[in-house]
Amino acid sequence: MSPDARETWPHPALIDHWLGDAEVDFEFRPGEDVPVGDDPAAQAAARRFRDVLGTFGSGITVITTVSNGEPVGMTCQSFSSVSLDPPLVLFVPAKSSRAWPLIQRTGRFCVNILAADQESVSNQMATKGSDKFAGIDWRPAEVTGSPVIGGALSHLDCTIQSVHESGDHYVVIGKVEHLETSEQDQTEPLLYFRGRYRTTD
Repeated sequence: MSPDARETWPHPALIDHWLGDAEVDFEFRPGEDVPVGDDPAAQAAARRFRDVLGTFGSGITVITTVSNGEPVGMTCQSFSSVSLDPPLVLFVPAKSSRAWPLIQRTGRFCVNILAADQESVSNQMATKGSDKFAGIDWRPAEVTGSPVIGGALSHLDCTIQSVHESGDHYVVIGKVEHLETSEQDQTEPLLYFRGRYRTTD
């Protein structure tokens, strides 16, 4: 990300105009929720790709930030650790994401790893709406001030280190500035497998 990204990125109103009115902002793993043309062979190949990737169970996160004084969030399945030294993580937003341009503009984000009883939080953060945080308990993260969602298993407070364009997605590398786990050690994670929410039970 360029050093002057915050100053040169377009105004949020322009971003909203360009992106239109997408119904969801749920960043599944790449290929899971990307439109495919009318060609039957391409559709079959895409379905096969998605079905195979769907056999890889993963956790569910909500990526958050604060933009123009308002909390921003999006549900994200494509999240991974990258490096221990320095501590780096990544997430993969689609180019069509409404939340990602706002996150990029701030240069910071928080990864909230959801617990098994937070399916409603995942759904709320994945749908279009002017106030995704209505009724959701959150507090500012220690370093960046990004929203830490109450009840999450853990969170990682990050600054954006680099962004790489890759097909119809971006690969976002973040440096972990602070991280915490919940005191509820027995809480199960919210998982996603074969197109459905799951738990470890």
